[in-house]
Amino acid sequence: MGRKDSMLVTTTPPAFEHDGADTALAKTIAACEILMSDIGEASMRTVAAQALDAYSRLDGGGKLSFFRHVTTAYDVDPDQVRATFHRWEQLRNNGSDAGEELTRLFAAVEPARQQLLRLLNHAPGATLALVEMRSDLRRLMRHRPELRPLDHDFHHLLTSWFNRGFLRLDEVTTDSPPQLLRQLLQYETVHPMATEAELSRRLQPPDRRVFAFLHPATGELPLIFVEVALVRGIPDRIAPLLAPGPALDPATADTAALYSINNALDGLAGVYFGSFLVKQVIEQVSMQLPHLRQFVTLSPIPGFRHWCEARALDDTAVGVLVDELATIDDVDQLDAAHAERIRARLLPMVARYLVDERREDGRPIDPVARFHLGNGAAAWRLNWPANPSPEAWRQSYGAMVNYRYEPEQLERRHEDFVRRGSVAVSGPLQRLRASS
Repeated sequence: MGRKDSMLVTTTPPAFEHDGADTALAKTIAACEILMSDIGEASMRTVAAQALDAYSRLDGGGKLSFFRHVTTAYDVDPDQVRATFHRWEQLRNNGSDAGEELTRLFAAVEPARQQLLRLLNHAPGATLALVEMRSDLRRLMRHRPELRPLDHDFHHLLTSWFNRGFLRLDEVTTDSPPQLLRQLLQYETVHPMATEAELSRRLQPPDRRVFAFLHPATGELPLIFVEVALVRGIPDRIAPLLAPGPALDPATADTAALYSINNALDGLAGVYFGSFLVKQVIEQVSMQLPHLRQFVTLSPIPGFRHWCEARALDDTAVGVLVDELATIDDVDQLDAAHAERIRARLLPMVARYLVDERREDGRPIDPVARFHLGNGAAAWRLNWPANPSPEAWRQSYGAMVNYRYEPEQLERRHEDFVRRGSVAVSGPLQRLRASS
């Protein structure tokens, strides 16, 4: 090893307490260079740990410099890709066996960044550190599209490292590890909790359940979790599910309402395991309570208000309704007749937004709709006013939607959605669309 190698490869990572940002950046980059050289596995673990330790000491500017360096320094070699492709093409056109050259082509088109991330993952606790690194990258990438290739590499590898075979479904209770309970408090963003008493309300009563996916690399940190309320009938308002009150005897419930689903690690954004969670939760609750007849959600509609306001300038009816909604200070104080007049005009617009409005790829524009419809659920009923909180009013004027999960229909609806972009609609929403 050269002088730089011997400086970094030691029995324990060096102390950087007095290093400046430039020194930490230099050591992070140098450790990555050594990792990509030919070193033994024992040294690899030590150098990878040093690289991640040095990275942890970078400020925002240092992290941005590091990501820019990795994106450019460990990109594909276009000359090698071009030459390998031409050799493969010549062999194939000549009728020769091109399998070995195709393997070389696969290796050539894979950015060296992916190998660097694999090597960094040799350090103890590295998988979670790399998830957190991607979270840093995603924050910095919002206004720096040149970093997207690196994010693609992260996503590619994390999808493999966090595949369904490694996940474990646990029911969360008040006896779960404290770190897991703290994560639920911190990462509940759909219906935030401010106190441990609120958390207990969602865990402790016999008519409440919380389930989480865990992974060996993240310990007691949940990847994604879902909160379930056992109720009679399909809920049309969120308040009764969140407010303290007498618990329902689970034996008298007929419906399991999944009212909050949260990703707990931003670094795993786009790593898709939500459908596995929902289906497994339904199976688990069904085994516990086989008498339940319905599995539904009470879901937010996060983009609806923005969509309405964007169309208010060109659509007089939408503009009039948007202006009227802007005058409402407390939706719960509306008299019944006024509320019904608004509901009659609002719900057809919500239906159009959820079912008809599409992205360029043919999928619904609402992200929550894409999630549940992609899981095989059907959009079942629109509810207004369902959530009077300021955040819900900002997102959707307080409207919410029930998606219904019917186990015998999930696979067919999922296939129809994936293959043809079909949006499954049933129940009251289907009747609303027929009458509009």
